[in-house]
Amino acid sequence: MTPADEHRWIAAGFTAKVVGTPVDRWDSPAPVEGWAARDVVRHLVEWFPAFLESGAGVTLARGPSADDDPVAAWQVHSDAVQALLDDPATPDRVLANRHIGDVPLDQAVDRFYTGDVFLHTWDLARATGQDEALDPAKCADLLAGMEPAEDAMRSSGHYGPRVEVPDDADVQTRLLAFIGRDPLRR
Repeated sequence: MTPADEHRWIAAGFTAKVVGTPVDRWDSPAPVEGWAARDVVRHLVEWFPAFLESGAGVTLARGPSADDDPVAAWQVHSDAVQALLDDPATPDRVLANRHIGDVPLDQAVDRFYTGDVFLHTWDLARATGQDEALDPAKCADLLAGMEPAEDAMRSSGHYGPRVEVPDDADVQTRLLAFIGRDPLRR
């Protein structure tokens, strides 16, 4: 899949959880310590625009805040990211970052953002009582890519300590445990 196709697919899954969230569940606790469901949306619509602007000079359209309207905040943001990825000029642009170097913009979006949306789909589903199933093949791909970089990931402060799960746990459970979630705890 191209980065644009990958984002379209993964963002559609997150969008389904956003749209499926009952109004009275936006303040429900999320699996990330100290976060509520709306904070999952806030995280995605706030960190990534700053990353793009500082590294590639890209300014995304901004919707309302996640506090005011998490559904519209997500939709405006997701549509803006998709438009960026659908732009035929995007693969020729570069994102420069002191931690990762120079990366083609579409690949940077795919590597650092789209996977984040995928992982946070589970967080939002768990917080709002929706179906938590993630695509097993994508889970396996992410886990295989993350395991060799475990030390760097843990030292970044963006991931909690690995949670112990049974050796025979399915790939989704192992991935979530790897990033510091406890999928076995309700």
